[in-house]
Amino acid sequence: MSLWEYANPVKFLGLSARVQPFVWAAAAICVVVGLTWGFFATPDDFRQGSTVKIIYLHVPAALMAINAWFMMLVASLIWLIRRHHVSALAAKAAAPVGIVMTLVALVTGAIWGQPMWGTWWAWDPRLTSFLILFLFYLGYIALWEAVEDPDTAADLTSVLCLVGSVFAVLSRYAVKFWNQGLHQGTSVPVATGGRTVSDVFFYPLVISMVGFGLLFLALVLYRTGTEIRLRRARALLARSKKDV
Repeated sequence: MSLWEYANPVKFLGLSARVQPFVWAAAAICVVVGLTWGFFATPDDFRQGSTVKIIYLHVPAALMAINAWFMMLVASLIWLIRRHHVSALAAKAAAPVGIVMTLVALVTGAIWGQPMWGTWWAWDPRLTSFLILFLFYLGYIALWEAVEDPDTAADLTSVLCLVGSVFAVLSRYAVKFWNQGLHQGTSVPVATGGRTVSDVFFYPLVISMVGFGLLFLALVLYRTGTEIRLRRARALLARSKKDV
């Protein structure tokens, strides 16, 4: 069985319908457990007080904001190389989810940073690159809506996604590139296997991250199915008008 056979819209919809209930259930359990554990069962930090608990929203949202763009990048490359419509529609479907995650990360970051930095916003390298990423999300969604021909829109948005990937990388590694930034280092550096948070904060954080990842997957599967059906409906409508 080849993975590429799910580029067929009918097979993709069938797989999505079977998988979604389990993904939604797992996402709900992880998000509820992670956030409840984090907000109500962990102690205040000795430096940041109760403000530190926003980490359970901020970190998972920021992680998914970046990874959503990388998912769109992969889907866009598949479209450009193999011209599979499902991949282009999956990228389109992921963009609104990604922009919401980016907005949540920006807002929670401002709330978290204000007591620490004494300001709601600073032109820190990671904050700035994240803001630019948010603008790329806006541009990506606007470009899909502005171009009538869906294949042309998929081509143009795929190119935009390639360019915006630079800022997704900067958002992820800005602290390492520019050590003078105010933003703290990564709390869970997967590449090195180390971490800067204690176990009492780490475990609910991981559960929240998994929950947000599953939530993103569930939303993208649902929205991709919706985009496929909308594309099919538009094609049928155009054909009926032509016949008339």
